[in-house]
This record gives sequence, structure tokens and C-alpha cells, in this order.
Amino acid sequence: MVTATSTRTNVESASLLRSLAEQRGFLRVTLAGLDDEQASRRTTVSELTLGGLVKHVTQTERNWVTFIREGAPATTTDYEDPSTWQEHADSFRLLDGETLAGALEDYERAAEETERVVADLPDLEVSHLLPAAPWFPEGASWSARDVLLHILRETAQHCGHADIIREGLDGQRTMG
Repeated sequence: MVTATSTRTNVESASLLRSLAEQRGFLRVTLAGLDDEQASRRTTVSELTLGGLVKHVTQTERNWVTFIREGAPATTTDYEDPSTWQEHADSFRLLDGETLAGALEDYERAAEETERVVADLPDLEVSHLLPAAPWFPEGASWSARDVLLHILRETAQHCGHADIIREGLDGQRTMG
């Protein structure tokens, strides 16, 4: 039996996933025609690179989709540990042996997993306590809806970063 609530949830899920797919598409367009050297080149004072941005949004999306399914990890992250920050920094660059093509393929697999997980949800109200982190209020929860909106915001923000980096690389602009 299809209810008004399930129909509303399906429409909302489809809308959020469509918006996320559009942002992913913008990112892929920004990276079109690049080789691995270009995708690894910094064009601003920032450490950001185009290949690293793809790698980062992939990892971020996967982590949040795992949160939708399982909640926060049982262990907390030690933000004082230098290896934590090195791991984070490595998520923003292509490492030896990694390629832009490989990063884009991995991004596509992460997108497919997101869509499968969201399709399997009874509704977008499924929620979990957020992990302990300095930027989250203690004891706060996020629903699947909150997570999807966060992934969408994060992806859109990084699309803007990518557009600036690409323009600095060769003058190419995604939206102009």
C-alpha cells in the first residue's frame, strides 16, 4: 500500500538525489580533459587540487552514507593526533599510484552506493547521534535528510573550489 507519507518521502529523496547528481556532474565537467599531472597541480596558495577534491568528496560521501546505515563509529577520532591530520590532508590529493580516472570511477561507485542506501530507507527520518567532534553540538542527531543536505552542500562547495582551480590551471570555466 502506498501512503501519502511514503510518496512524499520518495519524491523528496528523488529530488535530493537529483540535485546531488547535478552537482556531481558539474564536478565531472570541471575535470573533463585533464591528465593526472594537471589534476594534481595546485593553482592557488591552497593545497587543493582537482584530483584531490574528487577523492575528498568521494570519501566524505562514503563516510556519511555509512553514518546513515550504521551511525557514528564506536571509536572517537583523536583530533590532537598528527596522523589524523595527515590522513585528512591525504584525502585532498592524489597519492602515488592514484589516478584521476581511478578517482572518478571510485566517485561513481560511491554515488551508486548512496542511491542504493537511500532507496532502501523507510523514510528520511532515520537518524543517529552525531560523532563526537568539536564542530558538532554534544548529543545532537542528524537524520538521513540532514546527511543528504550536508553531502549536497559539501559537494556544491567543492564544485566552486574546483571551478576556481580549473580556471587558474587553463582558463576553463564550468559555468561560463
